[in-house]
Amino acid sequence: MKRLVLFASGSGTNVENIINYFQNNKNIKVVQVLTNNKNAKVLNRCNKLNVKTLVFNKTDLYDSDTIVNLLKTEADYIILAGFLWKVPQNIIDAFPNKIINIHPALLPNYGGKGMYGMHIHKAIVKNNEKETGITIHFVNENYDEGAIIFQEKVKLTPLDNENDVAKKIALLEMANFPKIIEKVVIENRE
Repeated sequence: MKRLVLFASGSGTNVENIINYFQNNKNIKVVQVLTNNKNAKVLNRCNKLNVKTLVFNKTDLYDSDTIVNLLKTEADYIILAGFLWKVPQNIIDAFPNKIINIHPALLPNYGGKGMYGMHIHKAIVKNNEKETGITIHFVNENYDEGAIIFQEKVKLTPLDNENDVAKKIALLEMANFPKIIEKVVIENRE
């Protein structure tokens, strides 16, 4: 059984989707969700789904071994599902090619520090892009620069605003993120 620990900072729609996807899977299980936001809606979602959660702070993540030690005992893979902080080097070193992130744009475009959520969608609309999409990638020491695992595109129209773009991206995320996680875990069985 491969164990997933998910990290999230916000509403948790991707987290809920991933938990539901793997609920009856005999080979992969979501064992815990970690968040840096004590007010995140993801906590309510996890409570309803009976998934263990932990709220942590910057000291726990960056200035101690609290989180990395927890992960070493609980996780085979780490999934970033709307997590906004940079993953520290000690966790990257402990989980090489086992930390997966989803980004709501076609990397390398619209990536990097500060490029998340509606910031990306507004920039895409402002730049009159004809398409956008999602990128699922491994995490390395730089924001959004890890090896790309999967990309899916969606067409945009000149009438699309940032909310329209957000809805199109959400559909791509829901349809693809759990399947790609499963594919990576299955292909990398030890």
